[in-house]
Amino acid sequence: MSRMPEMSPLELRLLDEFQRDFPLVSAPYAVLADMLETTERTVLDTLERLSSAGAVSRIGAVFRPGAVGASTLAALAVPREEICAAAALVSAFPEVSHNYERENAYNLWFVAMATDAVRLDAVLGAVEARTGRRVLRLPLVEEYHIDLGFRLRDTGGARPQVAARPRRPVAAVLTPRERRLVSALQPGLPLVTHPYAALGEACGFAEEAVIGAIARWQDAGIVRRFGVVVRHRELGFGANAMAVWDVPDDTVGEAGMRLARERRVTLAYCRARSLPQWPYNLYCMVHGRERAQVEATLASAARRAGLGGRPHAVLFSRRRFKQVGARVAPMESAWTASIA
Repeated sequence: MSRMPEMSPLELRLLDEFQRDFPLVSAPYAVLADMLETTERTVLDTLERLSSAGAVSRIGAVFRPGAVGASTLAALAVPREEICAAAALVSAFPEVSHNYERENAYNLWFVAMATDAVRLDAVLGAVEARTGRRVLRLPLVEEYHIDLGFRLRDTGGARPQVAARPRRPVAAVLTPRERRLVSALQPGLPLVTHPYAALGEACGFAEEAVIGAIARWQDAGIVRRFGVVVRHRELGFGANAMAVWDVPDDTVGEAGMRLARERRVTLAYCRARSLPQWPYNLYCMVHGRERAQVEATLASAARRAGLGGRPHAVLFSRRRFKQVGARVAPMESAWTASIA
């Protein structure tokens, strides 16, 4: 059983209440301090401590899939005795943001993102060349629910609203200047009194222009969530499974939307198959503290979604090798070095 580490009431509130709708004002940490009835210095020190402990990945934007770059979920089948070496090779690419070992013959799963499809394909080709193994490319076809915010104190609370219909990835039209801001924003807000001003200084934006751009991106749905991004394993969510089904293409959207409405499902989407090795097209994720709880959640969710009897697999996570904010727009020199 995974237990949440002991935390102070202030730490719990910082992690629980500010995973979305982070203040878009000149001094956001001072706003948080007023809401929490403490000082700005205490808020900054607490967030720094939580970041150092690994509970906080960053404070920043979670972009809509496909909005600001080309991305894909990918997988490798690696002998167990070679998986650490293969994982190190994959994690070394700056375009790789997440890299996990899962329980399956395809046991190394990672997310890769680049500025466009050509560069993404080159990165995946380089992964194949370095590991000597074929990469399963599993790009997103349509999403039903994608939100990795975690309620820490009230698991029965309200969840983010699920979209009324499936959504296909659509690229946002951004100027070169806006892309510089996207790149600067990817590591997260700095823990300083005026973080938007510091962010703007790094990419040639005035403070008010940074705040205005983020607000517009949120309104347009380019930024799905803006706030504290937590690492679930450090917070006790250690039993995490990706379930996949082979569903006819003409019914996958209906089944996916049913999965999306399940309270404990954190992700639900359709991805392209990779035949003949990988016939599955419907995915969902459940994050929990105990394996038995996750298994029960998946069984009941599949039953209500009408997936009984469909070919499927459940892949629990074994190890996390990498989890960082996606680097959508790396510098050209960094990208060139990564595939050389």
